[in-house]
Amino acid sequence: MARLEYIDFTPHQLSTSGEAVTWSPDTSAKVVVSLPQLYWSDCKPWREANIWARNRITNREVEVETVQSDFSSLLIYANWLEESKTSWLNFPMKRSDRCLVRFRGWLIDQRDSGTLSPSNTSKCMRCAVKLYRWFYEIGMLRTEYPAWANVLVPIRIADSVGFERTITVTSTDLKISNRKAPGDQLEDGLLPISTVDRELILSFAQEYSSKEVFLILSLGFFTGMRLQTIASLKIQTLERAVAHQQIPEMYLLAVGPGAVPPVSTKFGVTGHILIHRLLLDELRKYVYGIQRLQREAKANKANRDLVFLTRYGNPYARDGSDKSTAMNVEMARLRRLGRAAGIKALHVFKFHQSRCTFGTEAASIAIKANGNVNPISIVKDLLLHQKEATAYRYVKFVQKTHVKIEVANEFSQALMGVINRKPLPDAR
Repeated sequence: MARLEYIDFTPHQLSTSGEAVTWSPDTSAKVVVSLPQLYWSDCKPWREANIWARNRITNREVEVETVQSDFSSLLIYANWLEESKTSWLNFPMKRSDRCLVRFRGWLIDQRDSGTLSPSNTSKCMRCAVKLYRWFYEIGMLRTEYPAWANVLVPIRIADSVGFERTITVTSTDLKISNRKAPGDQLEDGLLPISTVDRELILSFAQEYSSKEVFLILSLGFFTGMRLQTIASLKIQTLERAVAHQQIPEMYLLAVGPGAVPPVSTKFGVTGHILIHRLLLDELRKYVYGIQRLQREAKANKANRDLVFLTRYGNPYARDGSDKSTAMNVEMARLRRLGRAAGIKALHVFKFHQSRCTFGTEAASIAIKANGNVNPISIVKDLLLHQKEATAYRYVKFVQKTHVKIEVANEFSQALMGVINRKPLPDAR
């Protein structure tokens, strides 16, 4: 399979002296940290795509996080090319045999089967087209037959007073619409799990997973932190936790770029995470235990203060990223063991569902409290949402769930009355 690597790229300058050619670091340019690079299964780089990544950064077109996100989608394309034994230069006369057209069909099949989300499907196709557009622009790719047909798409835009205007943008006939699944869904299109399943998953993880995975899952379920925040927690973050003045047994962890030390959060939101004393004590005990100290000894200086390190001394996720190869491997193993043990809750469980579960529990408690404080504001603060609209989805989900439960109860009673009704006397 193809793989995605991240390098620290130092721009260099070319200088010549007679027949001698010398490359020297460009002192006027910044080092690009975590520049994504694609490699085929035979360890050869996909040079053309990697040059595109470098150019987008050095030309200051986008931020490195955008390139990293695009390349996570291109990795799916690269893997499909290898598995289907298709060349990325394959554009024959027959349209249905062209690589991008075939990839589009495969993506739609993956979306319809539930393997890929609708948003991820659309993004994969969009990123592949962006890459080929660049190939065409710089003259790297010349094909006898076109890779796609351009289409004009009208978009209506309304201003603040209600007046509408229409703009036309250029798209392609390869575009895949982002068709969201029906029903209520929370962040990343995931749903929460029940409290019974939560306890079952944690008990199983404590028994059959590493200590790190159990603690990371506990933080997800009982604080709602994203993986990128958990993976960048520092020992000093735990030591500087302060007791909440109004809530007994609860402490506050400072996170975000404004915290000391800084802890990564989505959109760079700075705030405080509510954590119970028992979980905080467990984390403090863990960071000074033999197992973690052995991992710390293998880590480089920049990562030694991280609470969670892999067995090789590496962070569980890159700084600023919510993706973790190490955690993906651990979760896949946990699901495999769970299926073997007959635990249905673990069949398709994803880590981010721990955050969804915490959010819905918090929203449900806030609604039941029925005080003067808006439950949307409570959820927004607890989950460090950038916008109240995201928090509102949790509140709406809980409110609609309560109504659905009442409806189900009413219909159940009516159905039981029909089924248990005594037969009428024979009217013949």
